[in-house]
Amino acid sequence: MATKVSRQKSISYRAKDATHCPVCGHEYFREQLHSGGGRLIAGKLTAELRRLYEVSKKFGRVYPLAYPILTCPQCLYSSFQNDFEKVDPDEVQDLKKATVTRRTGIEKILGPLDFNEDRQLVLGAASYILAIDCYQKRGMNVAPTPKKALCAIRGAWLMADMNEQFSGMGFDKVQDLLYMKAVHYYGPVLDIMSTGREPHDQFVNLLGPDTDKNWGFDGVIYLNGYLTRKYLDRLASSDTDRIKILERCKMHLGKLYGMGRASSSKPTAIIDMSKDLYEDISKELEALQEKVGVAG
Repeated sequence: MATKVSRQKSISYRAKDATHCPVCGHEYFREQLHSGGGRLIAGKLTAELRRLYEVSKKFGRVYPLAYPILTCPQCLYSSFQNDFEKVDPDEVQDLKKATVTRRTGIEKILGPLDFNEDRQLVLGAASYILAIDCYQKRGMNVAPTPKKALCAIRGAWLMADMNEQFSGMGFDKVQDLLYMKAVHYYGPVLDIMSTGREPHDQFVNLLGPDTDKNWGFDGVIYLNGYLTRKYLDRLASSDTDRIKILERCKMHLGKLYGMGRASSSKPTAIIDMSKDLYEDISKELEALQEKVGVAG
């Protein structure tokens, strides 16, 4: 009976096949989130395209974002699953040399960590910060820029949850830093989408930004506009530069929601949110243009 109850209450399970770390050679069994069974009760979609979940009476609060990144418990090498074992020899050397720096860096933020334990909020947040660092050392063949953008926004979300649970510990500052990283990564992702400088097939199925729905390139356009507007004052020091940045965002958003009615590929939600954002940016742009015109 005890075993049956334990299975009913389990949130995750360990894969039967071992995962081999290409950096340090360590083998471990990846943890994966169970699906169904009332573990995830979907709530509202936020303005950042994050899906919120209600607390389950049976399982408590579950963080599906804590599971997608693979992290070696020994050397803390981290990446999305498809990239984990596909590491070039020169990348292996760079990642291996940075092992101590990786551990000391993340532990300065979150304290001692043990990735042999089951995933929870702290390990989930840590996995994205570690993945950003590791993708800095990866080649263009794995499309590191879109993946760093995704890791940054997800890490910021989990850090917001951390700050809510453990206020006064400085996690809001880490959250803010990750948001700024996301802002700086999402802009180049727009260029990558048009130039193909990093292979689309390596990231198109991961764009999310959350795990419940992949909003694809539309989500990138919208989220870039949203984050750019949110952090505009940090991105540009002059009104002239702010105008240029907002004009670019407005152009992309106009193409997104101006292509026609909602469809299976462009649901009403993303069109409506993009239209609202477009209008907000237009008003802000008009105010800045008037200000510059008066100043001139």
